[in-house]
Amino acid sequence: MDEEAEIVIFEKGAHISFANCGLPYHIGEVIEEREKLLVQTPEAMKARFDIDVRVKNEVLKIDREAEELEIKDLNSNETYRESYDYVVLSPGADPIKPPLPGMDGEKIFTLRNIPDTDQIKGFVDNNNPQHAVVVGAGYIGVEMAENLHERGLDVSVVEMAPQVLGPIDREMAAQVHNHLRMKGIELYLDNGVAGFADQDKRKKVELQDGTELTTDLVIMSAGVSPNTKLAEEAGLEIGQTRAIKVNDYLQTSDEKIYAIGDAIEVTDVITGQPAHIPLAGPANKQGRIVANNLVGDKEKFKGSQGTAIAKVFDLEVGATGNNEKQLQAAGIDYQVSYINKKNHAGYYPGAVPLMLKILFTPKDGKLLGAQAIGYDGVDKRIDVLATAIRFEKTVFDLQDIDLAYAPPFGSAKDPVNMAGFTAGNILTGKMDVIQWHEIADLDSETIILDVREEIEVQLGKIDNSVNIPLNQLRDRLDELDSDKEIVVYCAVGLRGYIATRILLQNGFNNVKNLAGGYKLYSAVQKDQNEVVDDSTTPNQDKLASISNPEEGQQAEEEIEMATSEGERVKLDACGLQCPGPIMQVSKKLQELNDGDILEVVATDPGFTADIKAWCQSTGNTLLTTGNQGSEFTAEIKKGQSDQPLGNNQSAPAKNGATMVVFEGSLDKAIASFIIANGAASMGKDVTLFFTFWGLNVLRKNQDIDVDKGLMDQMFGKMMPQGSKELPLSNMNMFGMGPKMIRNVMENKGVDSLESLMKQAQENGVRLVACQMTMDMLGIQKEELIDGVEVGGVATFLNSADQSNMSLFI
Repeated sequence: MDEEAEIVIFEKGAHISFANCGLPYHIGEVIEEREKLLVQTPEAMKARFDIDVRVKNEVLKIDREAEELEIKDLNSNETYRESYDYVVLSPGADPIKPPLPGMDGEKIFTLRNIPDTDQIKGFVDNNNPQHAVVVGAGYIGVEMAENLHERGLDVSVVEMAPQVLGPIDREMAAQVHNHLRMKGIELYLDNGVAGFADQDKRKKVELQDGTELTTDLVIMSAGVSPNTKLAEEAGLEIGQTRAIKVNDYLQTSDEKIYAIGDAIEVTDVITGQPAHIPLAGPANKQGRIVANNLVGDKEKFKGSQGTAIAKVFDLEVGATGNNEKQLQAAGIDYQVSYINKKNHAGYYPGAVPLMLKILFTPKDGKLLGAQAIGYDGVDKRIDVLATAIRFEKTVFDLQDIDLAYAPPFGSAKDPVNMAGFTAGNILTGKMDVIQWHEIADLDSETIILDVREEIEVQLGKIDNSVNIPLNQLRDRLDELDSDKEIVVYCAVGLRGYIATRILLQNGFNNVKNLAGGYKLYSAVQKDQNEVVDDSTTPNQDKLASISNPEEGQQAEEEIEMATSEGERVKLDACGLQCPGPIMQVSKKLQELNDGDILEVVATDPGFTADIKAWCQSTGNTLLTTGNQGSEFTAEIKKGQSDQPLGNNQSAPAKNGATMVVFEGSLDKAIASFIIANGAASMGKDVTLFFTFWGLNVLRKNQDIDVDKGLMDQMFGKMMPQGSKELPLSNMNMFGMGPKMIRNVMENKGVDSLESLMKQAQENGVRLVACQMTMDMLGIQKEELIDGVEVGGVATFLNSADQSNMSLFI
């Protein structure tokens, strides 16, 4: 900007303008040549811009009164002074190194610059480490975990927060957790490091909960703190975030000293509050703005919204604006919506799911933040949304925005447009939503309506939900109570929206759609349960862990015997979203003979988890699963394997117990609950299905005020009202027998039927009342004891299919 200006750069280290963001990928050997990390050199800066670059020159002091800097030449150890008209501070941020026991020991590394990279890569190259612990799961921590894993190390990630990648919200992070576990990364979340110690030639990492990890190296990636040492010693003002405070023109409290980059405090464009946002994009823009300001072209820095993206193995994770935590801390009211759509037209090969979450004001729909997770196309959607946020657009603007469309690149209704439509439907009252975390707090009277297809329900469902597929809903409205709250859900929310519109226009006034659908809800549940969705089969795991060659050969022979029979058939299920791939598998297997093997490739990331559940449910054998980039594969043998695959059969032994309680006799009810409690105590999943006269066992003992017709009232009067009025099947003696039995039970120390029923519910025994019989006998759910589910024959059959014991009582 000024050819006559004399510009001097002082750099404490040996390098300038190196690619910080590329450092983990050089360690992982994705970027093989070290020189590619060096964007600029002192020689090139001198030749092109006539700038005096002095590396290995440390600025020790800013003498504001004399307008001089005190500098130490680290090559000669000499100290000298240099005058200035203006100073631009760009010292960056330093890795946080908490004062933990053993923190300064060997084999503990931080990553900030080229020498750090050389140290870590040299250690990995020369010492053949087998395991690494990464402390901290921000962008650098997650990228280091991936790259060390790609170098062949087993990796454990320790994070003090309950999630990785702080800029995204918990339910979005849950999907990243599941993906990391699928790749073999061990996660220790909501857990910090207590200290380090040497153990033989390795390192012991003690966690705050007492867990001890033995490892070969530790990467400290616990975040960064702004480097404010020079500024503080010069008496410059420090902001609320402990970074250097600057004005809109990036001047410090001394108008002759500017500051930029990771060392400064900026304004959050959403909240208007001070923030520390150490990202490369804002830092580069600040450098340009300061250059303009120094030559008189006054320009303001308008703040940062924290737009960022990370690669997590095959996943892309992006965010812009504020997340829920930030909005709550700032006291800003907001609404949330999700869409789950393909990155481009589903009929074009290679389409993969992409989930978008947007946050917006409830009144006018002004955009406040966005997050995205997918396998391709996350960057361009986040960039569009970042632009919309910067120019204060609303969700209605997203509906109108014209975006490029051709089948290989997008859809006629891009995910960004769909996000606008979904949010707009909420704001205009076309649909009310319920969030994933609100499901657990629902009233027991709420009807949870699953409108997915039956094959999808086999893969998992929300507890106590009723299944009516969307295409049958109009014909089965009479099965639902219009006076009750109804929560609708499908896989991702679209069918749930359609079901919501049908119900609202048919006299159902209290209807909500589960935002994000079952896919989002189940991802959070899976994360909370720490279920590992391994990309290798149990048999591959077995082979990998065997050290005895004879045992390894035996395991290989077992797999070969299980997979050698029958014809091999290929199935391409790419471009289909759940339940599409599973439905294609089901249809194709019907055409095959027992023992034939189906080789499936799909682009739905949930396919590997779904196919495991489906094979277990249907009695087929899952041989292998895997993935390569955005393609997910499975080999399925029709029917069960004749040869068991070691101790880890892919379809585990069924461990349920199911009983149909048909009769309402006291003695048979007592027997039913004694058996149920015994089975539950042995770890079985127990379901009692009550039908016809057995329903009387579940009736409340007191009168319940419900609206009934005359016939229903007559049935109610003729049948026993609850467990305390049940007769004996023999020796009833006009009601004397039950009283005698209860007296004998009390004297013998045997629990009463009511106590047995309570114990069963506490033991997790599932009590299901037959919907059809309730309708026939005029029994309403309000008349049944609390905690009873209402279901149909499909509910019983599904439980029976998972059981190795079924009784009819």
